[in-house]
Amino acid sequence: MHITQRFSFALIALTLYFTTLLNAAATGDNLPAKRTPISTHVLNTASGKPAAGVAVVLQYKEGKNWEELGRSLTDLQGRAADLYLSKKPLQVGTYRLVYETGVYFKGQGTKTFFPQVEIIFEVEKTDEHYHVPLLLSPFGYSTYRGS
Repeated sequence: MHITQRFSFALIALTLYFTTLLNAAATGDNLPAKRTPISTHVLNTASGKPAAGVAVVLQYKEGKNWEELGRSLTDLQGRAADLYLSKKPLQVGTYRLVYETGVYFKGQGTKTFFPQVEIIFEVEKTDEHYHVPLLLSPFGYSTYRGS
């Protein structure tokens, strides 16, 4: 791994660490201030550790187009809990999470077969929480509906 890649990853990790600390101080605990209806968690199964610093975009399918609802970076625990910050209530319909996995693995000094992962899922009940974990390695991934 080149020194600039190490420095970039270290800078991302420090930013995420201090953001997590500030959120914890603001809320008085280690949970996000507001639980959003859609969240995700990325685990690097090759390293056995959370995938910190993965860019994630949440989108809603409006006709044939995708409308962006939010974006986030996974924190030190690999979680992106602040994706849905819209003031609009959650709607029944089709949603998509887009993960920039190529950028993440490049920062790790690792090649990957999947530069981007897209997970499309349906929301049928707007009063439920939708947690979509991503189990990720350089040459494969899987997902499921969590709680």
